[in-house]
This record gives sequence, C-alpha cells and structure tokens, in this order.
Amino acid sequence: MSLGQILISVGVGVAIAIVLWLIQSNRGRGRVRSAENIASRMIDEAKKDAETRKREATLEAKDEWYKAKEKFDRDTEGKRKELQKLEKKVSDKEASLNRRVDLLDKKDTDAKVRERELKQVGAELEKEREELARAVERENNQLERIAGLTAAEAKRDLMKNLEEEARHEATKKLRLIREETKRTAEKEAKRIVTLAIQRCAADHSAETTVSVITLANDEMKGRIIGREGRNIRAFEAATGIDVIIDDTPGAVVLSGFDPIRREIARASLGRLIADGRIHPGRIEEVVKKSAKEMEEKIRDIGEQTTLEMGIVGLRPRLMQLLGRLHYRTSYGQNVLAHSKEVGWLCGIMAAELRIDLQLAKRSGLLHDIGKALTHEVEGIHSLIGGDVAERHGEPELVVNAIRAHHDDVEPISLLAPLVQAADAISGARPGARGETLESYVQRLEKLEAIAQSFKGVEKAFAIQAGREIRIMVEGGAVNDNDASSLSVAIARKIEKDLEYPGQIKVTVIRETRAVEYAK
Repeated sequence: MSLGQILISVGVGVAIAIVLWLIQSNRGRGRVRSAENIASRMIDEAKKDAETRKREATLEAKDEWYKAKEKFDRDTEGKRKELQKLEKKVSDKEASLNRRVDLLDKKDTDAKVRERELKQVGAELEKEREELARAVERENNQLERIAGLTAAEAKRDLMKNLEEEARHEATKKLRLIREETKRTAEKEAKRIVTLAIQRCAADHSAETTVSVITLANDEMKGRIIGREGRNIRAFEAATGIDVIIDDTPGAVVLSGFDPIRREIARASLGRLIADGRIHPGRIEEVVKKSAKEMEEKIRDIGEQTTLEMGIVGLRPRLMQLLGRLHYRTSYGQNVLAHSKEVGWLCGIMAAELRIDLQLAKRSGLLHDIGKALTHEVEGIHSLIGGDVAERHGEPELVVNAIRAHHDDVEPISLLAPLVQAADAISGARPGARGETLESYVQRLEKLEAIAQSFKGVEKAFAIQAGREIRIMVEGGAVNDNDASSLSVAIARKIEKDLEYPGQIKVTVIRETRAVEYAK
C-alpha cells in the first residue's frame, strides 16, 4: 500500500468518525449536512495532501536513485581503471617472461654448441697429450743416453735443486714478511712502550744483605756481647740473624739473607741499645714486640700500596704478602717497588690498547706475589703466586697473567703479554737490577759461545752490556739468505739456553772481500 492510499484511508476514517459523532449528537439535519460538507471538504483536502506527499516521496526516491547511480558509476569507473592497470602489468610481465624465455633458449642453444666444441677440443687435446707423452718419452730416452743419467737420478737431482731454490725463496719471503711486520707493528709497540717508560719513574736498585747499627761508643759492643757471649747468642737465636762485631769503630753489622728477620733484628737491637737493659730475657721480649710491630707495618705497607695503585677488593692475605715484598729483593731490585712499577706500566699500556685498566694494574701488581712465599712453599714463584691469587678470589684472567708471565702456562688473554712486557721493561732498564762482575762476564761469554757454536760463524762479539751480539760469518760458507736464517736460529737458541733480562739483538754481518795485487 502506497503512502497516498494510507493518507486517504486515514482521512476517510477521520471524516466518518466526525460524521458519526455529528449524527449521534442529534442536533438536527442542518448540522448533519454541515458536518457532511465539512467531512467532504476534509476528505478532499486529505486527498490533495496525500497526492502532494505522494509526489514529494516520488521525487525524493528518484533523487536517491540518481545519487546511488552516480556513486555506482564512480566506483565502477575506479575499478575499471584498476583492472586496466593490472592488465597492463600482467601484459608487461608476460612480455618480459617471453623475452627471458627467448634468451634462455638462445643460451641453451649456445651452451649445446659450446659443449660440442669443448668435446671436440677435448678430443684434440687428448690426442696431443698422447703425442706429447710419446715425444717426452723419446726426449727422456735421448737425454738419458746423452747425459748418462736415469730418469730417477735426474729426478733426484732436479728435486734437490728445486729444494735448494725453494729454501732460498722461503728465506727471502720470511725476511720480507718479518720486515713488513716490523714496519707495521714495531712502530706502534715502541710508541706504547716508550710512553709507558716515560710516564713511569722508578729508583735504581741497591741490593744489600747487611744492616749497620751505629753505636754511641765502643763500650756498647761489650754489653751486646754479654758475659761469655750469652747476650749475642740469645739475640742471634731469637732473630736468626748473625751479629758481626769487629774493630769497626762505632758500628755493629747485622747479616742475614732474610730481609724481614734482618729488619726485626735491627729494630730490636736499636731498642735494646736505647733502653740500655740488655740480657737474654729482655732480648726475647723486645724481639717478640718488634716482630709484632713488623707484622702491623707489613700490613700497613700492603694497604698503602693498594690505595696508591687504586686497586680495591684485595683480600687481607694478599695485602699482607704485598707488604712482605717490601723487604724482598730480586737481582738487587726491591720486589714491591718492581711490582708497583710493573702495575703502573701495565695500566699505561692497557689504556693505550683500550683494554681493562683495573685488571691490567691488578695483574702487574700481583705478578710476583709468589716471591713472598718462595722460602715457605716449594715451586716456581709464578705458579705459587697464581695459586695464592686463585685461592683468594682473584679473577681468572689475573690468575692466568700471574702464572704466564714467565711462560710457565699458556696465556688466555692480552693481560699476560702485557705483564711480560712490563716485567721486562722494569727489569731491563738501566740500574734496575744489580749484577756481580763475575756473573756479568759469564753471561757475555756464554752468549758469544752460543753464537760461535753455529756453522759458518767466524767471530762473535757481545756488546751494549750484553744487549746485542754481532756475529761475523764467512762469506763463502753463508750467503745473504742463509744469514737471515742464521740470525733467527741463534736468537731461538739464546732464548732456550740463556736467562737474561729484557731482550738481546742478534746482528749477523756477512762480508765478501776480493783482493788482488798488481805486479
């Protein structure tokens, strides 16, 4: 049912209701006719209004239809354009695929042609190889007949010549590689080491195994000796140090190889002399008190060392061992001063190489910690120190650097080579270590003997206080390439057979002289 029909029905219903109401009101025919006229007008108006609304609804429906049609046309046009683009892409890809297929077909055809050509060339090469083999066989037979050598003998001579030539070429190559490596690496290494040395100032060594006590007068010597020597015997028994009293005026000498015991004896004797009461009971009491004070002093020295180096978290036992190193010497060099110097050098070089600065300083400071226990524990000081550091919670890299600083174990990080280099610098610098004249001469003689043990060496001279050895070789027995190999071999043998601080430069000099006299 349409909207107009609904409106008409409503209007008719309203009119009928009015008519009925007017009829029921019993107000007369006039009013009925009037009501009928009114109802008729209302029905007409309702019909007109319904027709108007019907036209408006029709126009609105047509307008909506036109809008929907326009939207549909726009959407259809957009999809049509997209389809056209897709069709173009598909067409382009299809054309590209066709071109590729054509190219592959052409390559396949070319490959088949080349395969046939290669087969033909292979057959020709095989034929030529057979002909060449026959020609070589004929040539070998002819050479054997001319030279009087069999193929095996000729091959042996050829291999010998090739071996000699290869050895010479390898020596040349080795020399070139070594020179190139030195040019690139030695410069940077020298810069880092030189910087470390310049920034580290240290004292010269002053090794001593005696302590001198100054006396106010020589009468004190008799009191130190005591009746029948009981005081001096009690003192030596309590301290383990020999007391030397001779004709030297105003002085008593304490002699012993244990520097800690010697220091305790020096402090005890000084206290006894100042106090004036010297007898066996007093001596034992003073020595015990001095030993206790020495332990406290050793602990304070260890703590002060760690503070000075900026190292934290070190166990008390390790600090105590560091303090004991203050009274130990190695080749005349104070071990604690040497350890601190190695720690500073390691830190400087580690900063240049961008590796852990704290671990490097820690490794350098503790590298000789085992020397504080060498008189108590048997073994190599590097391994003893590594075991002590491991038991007291030091990092694995530090423990390995301690153990490997004399190549007793394999290094696992750059810390070990750093400690080795710093240890060599500290021990090799002028005045670092004392050395007796006899041992110095023996070392130079052994160095020259090692060089002269090689074939072709004419003379060898140790110079630069044993830091360099110059070797004169026979020009006819050793050529230029062999001279380079000889220097390497001598250097390796020195490393194996000789103990020395720092490094030794090996220089091989070869000279050929031709002399003739005009008559």
